[in-house]
Amino acid sequence: MSKAGTRRKSRELALQMLFQMEMGKQDLDQVRRSFWGERQDLDDKVRGFADDLFGIAAERGKEIDQLIERNAEHWRMDRMAAVDRNLLRAGVAEFLGFPETPPAVVINEALEIARRFSTPESVHFINGVLDSVARELGEGKKRAE
Repeated sequence: MSKAGTRRKSRELALQMLFQMEMGKQDLDQVRRSFWGERQDLDDKVRGFADDLFGIAAERGKEIDQLIERNAEHWRMDRMAAVDRNLLRAGVAEFLGFPETPPAVVINEALEIARRFSTPESVHFINGVLDSVARELGEGKKRAE
């Protein structure tokens, strides 16, 4: 599998873990135990990146949700579709935890995953929110320099 294919698989797994955590009302450790217990045949690189994204999204959840809500005009987190909400969380976690990945790559990957797991309308919504978050984070980085 190519590096891009490995990363996409990891992003999909991180989305599934976030979804499991929210829907199953489980904590980080419970999700990791049950999720990885059922997927022991995965490549270490796929698993490692997925687990990193999940960990960042879970540990920085409040900060991530605030960023999303600020940039999702007229939308509260609890009104978003669960897949969309967790895909946004994974994308923002990648912005925060892997700043070396170009924002356009993170956004494009999120859109490809949304096309697979969500609705056509969601693709536009996710694109707009992630683009806005990326701009906000980019402006904050410029001010800090």
